[in-house]
Amino acid sequence: MRSRLYAIISILLFGLLYILTAVVVLIILILALLHLKAQIRQLSQLWAKLVFLIIGKKFTLHGKENIIKGEKYILVANHSSLFDIMAIMSFYPGVAWFGHERLLKIPLFGTILKMIDYVPFTKPTVKNTKEMIDQLIRKSKNKTVAIFPEGTRTTDGNINDFYRGFIYLFRTSDVGILPVTLNGFYDLKPKTRMYINFNSKLDITIHKPLTREELIDKTDSEIIDIVKAIIESAYVLNNCQFENSMPQL
Repeated sequence: MRSRLYAIISILLFGLLYILTAVVVLIILILALLHLKAQIRQLSQLWAKLVFLIIGKKFTLHGKENIIKGEKYILVANHSSLFDIMAIMSFYPGVAWFGHERLLKIPLFGTILKMIDYVPFTKPTVKNTKEMIDQLIRKSKNKTVAIFPEGTRTTDGNINDFYRGFIYLFRTSDVGILPVTLNGFYDLKPKTRMYINFNSKLDITIHKPLTREELIDKTDSEIIDIVKAIIESAYVLNNCQFENSMPQL
């Protein structure tokens, strides 16, 4: 019974979110024509915060002091929900993104991603892998790059194996790695369920940055193990309270 109620409420809220996003996209397009990049970042952060306000959710943020003003990082986080991106944008505006190409196909949301320096991950070939890495290197010279190294959202709540994309960026840039743990977002809205669990509790931990000096002499596998272990150290798997059998969004 409660799952049906949540499904009905979720449909209404998703409608509101699409209307909000449409308005934001229109304003962003105008700001882009005027070359007002700072205002685009501010508006994107406001949009992300409004998303959580509309769905009536707050998250507890730990470790904000670990983000040093003016420093750039490779922000690496676990991935379990479409709301992960908005969560990071709400406390860390202005990051460039590296993620799955299919997110660009989501109406309106994909447009916002294009406007905030989203670098899509496509099926690797010799040519496009080089192009992706070149784009990421260019972005990392000016701003923090956020990456979900699992490649896609988890379907069971457990953190999946990490791909090496962030390692390539680490090897070719001069920035350290900022691990971030997202808790409760799988419970909120996993890939395999169409509606929101309004009872979910959201929690974000920003860990201490790993400097290049700490990692540069490590092997790729060692770096992956270190970063994954840090993220998992604060991760708590809350099993979804409802069946995940409905179509995904």
